[in-house]
Amino acid sequence: MAHTVQLGLDTFGDITRDDDGELVSHARTIRDVVEQAVLADQVGLSFFGVGEHHRPEFAVSSPEIVLAAAAGRTERIHLGTAVTVLSSDDPVRVFERFATLDAVSDGRAEVILGRGSFIESFPLFGFDLNDYELLFDEKLDLFSRLMEEKPVTWTGRTRAPLENADVYPKTEGGLKAWVGVGGTPESVVRTARYGYGLMLAIIGGPSHRFRPFVDLYHRSLEGFGRDRLPVGVHSPGHIAETDQQAWDEAYPGFESMNNTIGRERGWPPYNRLRFQHDVGPEGALYVGSPETVARKIADTVRTLGVDRFDMKFSTGTLSHAKMLRSIELFGTRVAPMVHDLLASD
Repeated sequence: MAHTVQLGLDTFGDITRDDDGELVSHARTIRDVVEQAVLADQVGLSFFGVGEHHRPEFAVSSPEIVLAAAAGRTERIHLGTAVTVLSSDDPVRVFERFATLDAVSDGRAEVILGRGSFIESFPLFGFDLNDYELLFDEKLDLFSRLMEEKPVTWTGRTRAPLENADVYPKTEGGLKAWVGVGGTPESVVRTARYGYGLMLAIIGGPSHRFRPFVDLYHRSLEGFGRDRLPVGVHSPGHIAETDQQAWDEAYPGFESMNNTIGRERGWPPYNRLRFQHDVGPEGALYVGSPETVARKIADTVRTLGVDRFDMKFSTGTLSHAKMLRSIELFGTRVAPMVHDLLASD
């Protein structure tokens, strides 16, 4: 399993700076994301994911539209979300949109469902944060029934009931779906119960801390009588020719993003010492030269036994040009080294 691990990329469409240091527009950022997906396809990567957000630091609020634009300019790469905030959306519309994306991409669509790490979408679309858990539980249940692509009868507290309702378009080969999990046993067991792939968001600390969740997932699948399903990891990173260059390029974006979010959540100010810890063996940032990043990814794959590793390559104001170079290095140098390291095991 390990030496056939898939390597992909994720982006939230972070607003970047141009060569003059000025912030670019949301519109230009979205066009840049499409260009990034095209390059990821050209260098042979397996997946390109676009996150959903509803706040000024991120340009993408409708990932499926951006992914549809990318589908028309790519050939092999799978296209999906990172994540779709199912709690504040409608499961019927989510399925319809991704079934449509699956059609225009010729079967390359994937959806990663989650509750999201930001809450702006809840008041924006009229949902009560007191229903945070109930919204996700019920909507995941309904989405699971829609995935069977048969008429659905369903009743819950968070949306109108359905009576023998059918949903279109139908897919040609089924829709691939995951659930993004931050690391609670309840979320892992729920993912297994419904039969979704498990995508672990590891954005802090060493990857080995998540091994118990992987083991719990496999035990739960077995307990529910399900076949083996894939496990993936989503973690931030950046690649340049040398470790020092990668660190120097990436740090301002990580500092800016951590401090922006930290002011809202009461985090201490981010600093270079914390960053250097995070890019080391005990941190969750995959930042460095191709050799450094490849070794760290291979270690994570060995430790967790995962089927896919997605690097979140956009962080804060890192420029489009530097992200393109990072994507190129990831596909042409990191990916072959990871496969060689794992094959040698």
